[in-house]
Order: sequence, then structure tokens, then C-alpha cells
Amino acid sequence: MEQAWPLKQSKRRVTICGHYGSGKTELAVSLALLAARIKPYVRTALVDLDIANPYFRSREQRQLLEEAGIGVYGSVYREEITAELPALGAAARAPLEDADCLCLVDLGGNGEGAKVLRQFGAYFQGADCCEALAVVNANRPDTATVEGALEHLSDMERAMGIRITGLVNNCHLLRETTAETIAQGRTLCEKVGAATGLPILLNCYPAPLVRRGELVTMGFDEKTLMPLGMHMRPTWLDK
Repeated sequence: MEQAWPLKQSKRRVTICGHYGSGKTELAVSLALLAARIKPYVRTALVDLDIANPYFRSREQRQLLEEAGIGVYGSVYREEITAELPALGAAARAPLEDADCLCLVDLGGNGEGAKVLRQFGAYFQGADCCEALAVVNANRPDTATVEGALEHLSDMERAMGIRITGLVNNCHLLRETTAETIAQGRTLCEKVGAATGLPILLNCYPAPLVRRGELVTMGFDEKTLMPLGMHMRPTWLDK
């Protein structure tokens, strides 16, 4: 059975923030590929606003994304991804203004990296059409505790200038990830949600490593389960 679109279809502008190593870029790429396949909107675009960090940027998968029919926007330096300069192309506004386009925005991994969203702030006013996801990874040092996760969420909100609307549990240990790893992350996200009033909108799992059915038997709400590829994982890291 085809994976359903896991977010509210009415919210066509989706920002994704999270600490370095949280897996936010993998989520952005996997969501874009899913959207291109099942088409909750006529068009799908990924806007890569992670212009401060030279590692694991969604536009590195430009060929994969564009072959799937996804528009990729971000740095004005389209092809040169090795020399990172914080320069946005003007075309990045196009999908935000397209009423028939689902626009996924991949933000930088800390407050400094997320500030760039402020120049697009007018597009993210009104909770009826926008979702602001915060990826929480219980296995990253800075978000391994409730206190650390809350501090990070607060920093991101101040930087972005918008309120976070939902949590994403993306607890992983790269290729060592198990269903129990994801359950550990859910426990932390539940505590963060209790402290903030934010819902857990997605529970992510690496589809090549963890079976969906296993998570369902562990009590995960199937509607929140989001399979991730391992598109951003360079093979040389496993050697």
C-alpha cells in the first residue's frame, strides 16, 4: 500500500528545522520524493536555505530530486556545491508564491543558520497554510534531554521569527538504528510535547533498516510514521 501524505494537505509551506545531525535534511529529501510520487499538490519544490553549513545539504541531491520532477531552489551558485557562500538565488521565492506547489524548506541547523528564513517571513504567517516542523533526535548531545531540546526549540523560534507547530521524532544511530532506537526518541518527544503543547506529527524511521510493521506493533500511530531513505548518507562513511 502506498504511503499516505503524513501532514495536513492544506499546509503547503513546510519549514524543517533541527540540530546538526538530527536528520532534518534526510527528512526534507524523503518528504519531497514522497510528495512528487503521490502528489498532494500539483507541483513539489524543495528550497534549501541551509546556506551556512557545508555538509549534508539537500541540494546535493539535485539530480535525484529533479529527475523525480521536484524543483530545487537555494544558493545562487547552482552547480558549485564545494565552495559555500551565503548567497540566495532570487528564484527561491517562486515556489512560495505558487498556490499549486507544495514547498518544503530545509533550514540551517542552529539559530544562526535559521535566521535566513526571516527574509521570507511574510510567506509563513498564518497557521492555516504553514507547518513549522522541529526535528528532535534524542541521540544528538544538544537535544538528548528535555531541557536541551526545549532550549534548541526556543533558539530556533527566535531565529526564524515564527512559531514551531509540530515535533518530528527522528532518533537514529545511522546504520545501527533499530525500532527500539525510534521508541527511545518517541519517549523524549512526548516529554517535550508535554512541556510545549506541541504534537508529534512524524515518527521517522530508516526504511532500509527498520520495518514499519514492527513499529506499529510497538504502539506507534501508523498515520505519523514517515519512512526515510538514506539519500544523504555517503557510502564512504561506512568504510
